[in-house]
Order: sequence, then C-alpha cells, then structure tokens
Amino acid sequence: MTGHPASPAAPHPAPTLPRNILSIQSWVSYGHVGNAAAMFPLQRLGFEVWAVNTVQFSNHTGYGAWTGSVFPPELVAELLDGVEARGALPDCHAVLSGYMGSEGTVGAVVDAVRRVREANPQALYCCDPVMGDVGRGVFVRPELPELIAAHAIPAADIVTPNQYELELLTGHQVDTLEHALHAAHTLRGRLRPEGPRLVLVTSLVRRDAPEGSIETLAVTGEGAWLCRTPLLPLDPPRNGTGDAIAALFFGHYLQSGSPAQALSLSMSALYGLLDLTHRSGTREIQLVAAQNEFAQPTQVFGAQQVE
Repeated sequence: MTGHPASPAAPHPAPTLPRNILSIQSWVSYGHVGNAAAMFPLQRLGFEVWAVNTVQFSNHTGYGAWTGSVFPPELVAELLDGVEARGALPDCHAVLSGYMGSEGTVGAVVDAVRRVREANPQALYCCDPVMGDVGRGVFVRPELPELIAAHAIPAADIVTPNQYELELLTGHQVDTLEHALHAAHTLRGRLRPEGPRLVLVTSLVRRDAPEGSIETLAVTGEGAWLCRTPLLPLDPPRNGTGDAIAALFFGHYLQSGSPAQALSLSMSALYGLLDLTHRSGTREIQLVAAQNEFAQPTQVFGAQQVE
C-alpha cells in the first residue's frame, strides 16, 4: 500500500536573540557590588551581559580590608579589541559603567563608548557616577569627580547619581523636591544632546517627603516621575544597592522605552531585594534569593508624575 508522502514540517521561526549590554565595573568574589551586583539582574531580565571588570577584589571595601588587584586601564581597551575582533560590536546595544578607580579608567570607559557607538550609533550609554554618599562623603580619589563630570557625563545618555552625587555634580543643594528637580535638569543639560538625557536620582531623602520613606526621581525632557517606597532600617546600609538599581532601571528602560515604567518596576524590584535582605539579617544583598523580584516584583510601587 502506497501512502502519501509526509508533509514537510513547517520551518521554525528564527529565535529572537537577547540584546547585549557591555558592563564596565568592578568585581568582587564574595558578595555583590559592581558587576557582581549588575550582571545577574540584567541576565534575569533577558539581556546578554559582556562584563569587563576594572578590579577584582575578594570583597567590597566597606569591610575595611580586602585582597585583590586593580586592573590597568589599558585592559578595558585590550578586551574591547578582542570583542571587536569577533565582529560583535555592531550587536552591542548599550554600555553601562559604574565605579571608575582612576583617571585612566575614566578615559578607557569613554573611549569604549565611542567605539561601540561607531559600530552601532543607536547604542545608549548609562553612567552610574559612583563617587560618594551621604554620611561617607567622597570615597574615590579626589580628582575623579571632576574627571567624571568633564568626560563621562557629556558622553552619557542616562546618568544615575544618588542624592549626594547629584549635589556634587551640580553644586546645588538637594533637600526638597523643587531642589531635586532643578539640580536634575541642570545635570540633564550636560548630557549627550542626541540621547534621551535622562537623570535618575536615587536614595532621595528630602525634608518635604513623608517620614519613613525613600524615593527615586526620574527626570527627562518630557516630564519627571517619583517613586516612593518605605525606608527599611538597614544598618549599615548595604553595599551594591546603587549598582543594582542602575542596572535594573537601565534594563527596564531598554525594554520599555518608558521612564515611568522603568522607574516603577526597578524600584519595586529593589524594594523586594532589600526587604528579603533585611529579613535575612545578612550583610550582603541577597541577589540570588530575591531573583524572582527582578522580573516580577511581589509588590509594585507606582511612579507618580511630578512635572
């Protein structure tokens, strides 16, 4: 008996590949700061992360003692040479930078952004200007704030200073919402004109906000949005939270293009992470244990338009 030939199977549609982010930050073996705080949340959001580490330490410096090495700035260019030799730079969709330990590293990061944009002019650069914090003051080399302001900020599309760093970069006092908006717009004016010129102010504690709260403010040319969460009694403050929120916001913004949505989802995820960390009583943020919060936060805090 002769049967009919089997119909050819329908071809599978081409898979949608993840977008790629070049992340240039520090690295620690124990705990979560720098790339060790930024990579995993971005991966859980569905991004490929090309990590370039500027240091490799045993643990973050908040412990007061650590082992490891600071890598020479030339390493950033050398590693990018290798990535470029694979023909991969046109597929780099974004660059994220965090702690820059030296003048040479600032130059290396800015040059890496230039090389990526030459290969893909649509690539966005998010600069987390890690320089200091309330209570600690400036904790980088004294020349770095001026260098970051002069070179990294003008190359950036998005910048994510905390309240202290915003004051440092603009010279404006930030203790009310009006002051925060004014300082953020001042900083926006220094960002790359071709980009979205988005300023995300983290760890905002102002005298005209409800007691027991902490906020993050997203400011663009189209409007400004505020997201408020309860202030958890984390003492000492946990290292790596700034690195995590910069990565989470940037990832959500790349996916949605909406500052308000990116603000709400990233702050909700961060609150879930810190709440679990607080309940665990651990010194390090519980990045792995809280991983489901990154893609689907348990509790969602909305973003309120304030401008």
